[in-house]
Amino acid sequence: MSSAQLVVIGAGPGGYAAAYYAADLGMSVALVDPELNPGGVCLYRGCIPSKALLHVAKVVSEAKHASSWGVTFNEPKIDLAKLRAFKDQVVTKLTAGVGQVGKFRKVNYIRGMATFTSPTSLSIDLLDKDGKAAGTDTLTFEHAIIATGSRPATVPGLSIDSPRVMDSTSALDLPDVPKTLLVVGGGYIGLELGSVYAALGTKVTVVEMTPGLLPGADRDLVAVLAKRMEQTLHKVLVNARVTEMKDTGKGVAVKIDGAELAPADKEQTFDRVLVSVGRKPNSAVPGLDKTKVAIGERGFIVVDAARRTAEPTILAIGDVVGEPMLAHKASHEARVAVEAALGHRTAFEPQAIPAVVFTDPEVAWCGLTETDAQKQGRRVEIAKFPWAALGRAIAIDRPDGLTKLVIDPATERILGVGIVGSGAGELIAEGVLAVEMAALATDLKLSIHPHPTLSETLMEAAEVFFGQSTHVYKPKKRA
Repeated sequence: MSSAQLVVIGAGPGGYAAAYYAADLGMSVALVDPELNPGGVCLYRGCIPSKALLHVAKVVSEAKHASSWGVTFNEPKIDLAKLRAFKDQVVTKLTAGVGQVGKFRKVNYIRGMATFTSPTSLSIDLLDKDGKAAGTDTLTFEHAIIATGSRPATVPGLSIDSPRVMDSTSALDLPDVPKTLLVVGGGYIGLELGSVYAALGTKVTVVEMTPGLLPGADRDLVAVLAKRMEQTLHKVLVNARVTEMKDTGKGVAVKIDGAELAPADKEQTFDRVLVSVGRKPNSAVPGLDKTKVAIGERGFIVVDAARRTAEPTILAIGDVVGEPMLAHKASHEARVAVEAALGHRTAFEPQAIPAVVFTDPEVAWCGLTETDAQKQGRRVEIAKFPWAALGRAIAIDRPDGLTKLVIDPATERILGVGIVGSGAGELIAEGVLAVEMAALATDLKLSIHPHPTLSETLMEAAEVFFGQSTHVYKPKKRA
């Protein structure tokens, strides 16, 4: 039997962040996960491998586009085995590095599957270095943090037993480069992976049941991406849903229902299908019924602002406690949970959790969106700066972008920021800082930004709000 002041179940970006922070604060810590090293879905089967492949996709896309600048490359040859190896090398390097950092902190990393036996004890089915059963162990603790993450969701009634039908995990394995691919779901995961396969030479069709891609994001931002998707993907079918799938042995025969669809689009056969309709929380932790931890209607573990569950000794963070299901959200929740376990007064109350869709162009937003403001009936003022008026965007031949500010008209406080364009995911960090620090539009306007850069769009958007943008003539309307 072993013991720890804190045990963390799940070693993803939330779990290992919690374990390492607790160790930094002097706690004895155990971290339990079935993988060889910490990292979780994000490092092994999500954020990191997908971004490695998206980087390759962007290089291929830019090489093709270079002919417009007078530079022509030969048609790319895809060495799939080498591409897989590159992606796997990125994953191995990061997970091994994260594991080493844990050793420096003397975190007891236990490879295995945890089961609660009481509110202060676990039984752990141990795994060896090859992932095979290696006995059991018992661990007692003062506090536990559940950080078990999430898994790909499925479409009820559409699940078929076929290797041709992939979820986000199997799609990242790059089994081949199919001639045709259907992506079911026009959310960020489907669009990112669809973009990868399209860049590698696949004819990609996306089916989305709502009227547009990226449901929930502001439509003016999505419109810029959608225009690009229409050029890079084979087809984008909105207001449509897949009603039937069947493996014919030579492909997957699919029936698609939608009033606006052409007859030829309603019945098609694809080499492969990627089902990407969101994720479900891994809240069914074995033995949880032996505690007071409560599960909500949507399957999320119920927690308070300090990430405490109904069981005083158990906290929970990350995808398993609710949306947004983002690695950086989990990492920050981790710090709150550890401090709560130590008895500190703390709460997870961010004003701006950034979201980034790593397509080309990227879409990013934080804080209050225009869409949410409309739903809330909240009066806001929108200031937009089009990248077509930006020197750097034109210089790199990427004028397809837009930066917008959501501003409180009474106080001129910046409530939200939205960006679509090349590198939007990097630019949004300034927006997060502006929202979190309650910056005013004047603050952003008077902050000197380097020229020529894409970051100038934030400054110029603030200038638009006052009707004083150097590169966009839009006089301020006076009340």
